Amino acid sequence: MLEDPGGGAARREGGSFKAELWSSCRGWLKMKLHCEVEVVSRRLPALGMRNRGKGIRAVLSLCQQTPGSRPRPRAGGERGGPLPTCLVICTLRDKRGTRYELKENIEQFFTKFMDEGKATVRLKEPPVDICLSKANSSSLKSFLSAVRLAHRGCNIEVPLSTFTPVKTSEFEKFKTKMVITSKKDYPLSKNFPYSLEHLQTSYCGLVRVDMRMLCLKNLRKLDLSHNHIKKLPATIGDLIHLQELNLSDNHLESFSVALCQSTLQKSLRSLDLSKNKIKALPVQFCQLRELTDLKLDDNELIRFPFKMGQLTNLRFLSAARNKLPFLPSEFQNLSLEYLDLFGNTFEQPKALPVIMLQTPLTLLESSARAMLYNRIPYGSHIIPFHLCQDLDTAKTCVCGRFCLSCFIQGTTTMNLHSVAHTVVLVDNMGGTEAPIISYFCSLACYVNSCDMLK
Repeated sequence: MLEDPGGGAARREGGSFKAELWSSCRGWLKMKLHCEVEVVSRRLPALGMRNRGKGIRAVLSLCQQTPGSRPRPRAGGERGGPLPTCLVICTLRDKRGTRYELKENIEQFFTKFMDEGKATVRLKEPPVDICLSKANSSSLKSFLSAVRLAHRGCNIEVPLSTFTPVKTSEFEKFKTKMVITSKKDYPLSKNFPYSLEHLQTSYCGLVRVDMRMLCLKNLRKLDLSHNHIKKLPATIGDLIHLQELNLSDNHLESFSVALCQSTLQKSLRSLDLSKNKIKALPVQFCQLRELTDLKLDDNELIRFPFKMGQLTNLRFLSAARNKLPFLPSEFQNLSLEYLDLFGNTFEQPKALPVIMLQTPLTLLESSARAMLYNRIPYGSHIIPFHLCQDLDTAKTCVCGRFCLSCFIQGTTTMNLHSVAHTVVLVDNMGGTEAPIISYFCSLACYVNSCDMLK
């Protein structure tokens, strides 16, 4: 049975529905779909051969075949009747294109990943799978709906134009990289090519992120440096392939929790937030665990997220010229290749600890420790939101257990070479040590670690 690329509506029957759908398709029939295509023959495995496994840039269109261009009918097919609609696939090498008849010739649609710009159309004759990728998702949905109607042989209320070869200029829409470094070059009247994988718009005076950029689902690198952006939209997290994000030299004051909990958790490798006005990063920032490069120079940071040690893939960390008084205890869990903390306002370790112990423990403290130690899942749909915040900001004792508001806080110094291979000097005196703050869930933990605090 054919899947419905239109989302289920096309399962309805009746002439009125077909007429309504064809009416809505009038624009589609003139539309061309730009994407990558691989035509996979289902006969090759039987011959012991393999497909290339890689798509090529192509322009797909629907057209009405002329009598001279119509291929021989399939076995048992009709020889008379109206000229059928065909799918034409044009590439830069074959601008006239390859044509595939559609009427009653589609065995199945595969549309599970259509929101990612991917789909497959399986033809009966010839026995091939037309694999589409890197398409604009909304254009792909519209195009496949038109293809489906052509397969059904619905009456077309508007004539389809005969096919003309695709021009070379059509393939310019497949640009994968665009660099804009001045206001006068910034596109105001036309959209960005949907196929972009690398977009740089620097020195353009942007005060906000252009929402058109957030429709570029193939983006892997986005450079918005040297602008005047004050706030980031949460929808940046919808760029599922984004690996590098450069926001240096803007007016940012924060990095939202929504971004930290978006699909960036799985994709983002490099983040540049240098030369902004950020004072603190949320504890959820440490959920971006695929990060390998992080630049935070020239901000107003007064602290790192205390769960910094969860960034286990981090290899390059630069946070020079901030206002960090100390480092969190989990900083010791990092394994860096390069570390630069020059020019921070590090404080001298305090001689006496801060004691906030309570005996006996409150019910809230006991239950919070038990939940975190046993890794019991929680969320605002289970417990109140403010309790979730308390659990998210719980301290980690040197013994590995957790504490909420009942703890001993102590500071000492650590040599940064213990966490990084290459260390930039902390100050002009040649130092490579920095103060680190530690938490202890009980007096016993503090006493056992007192040698470390001396």
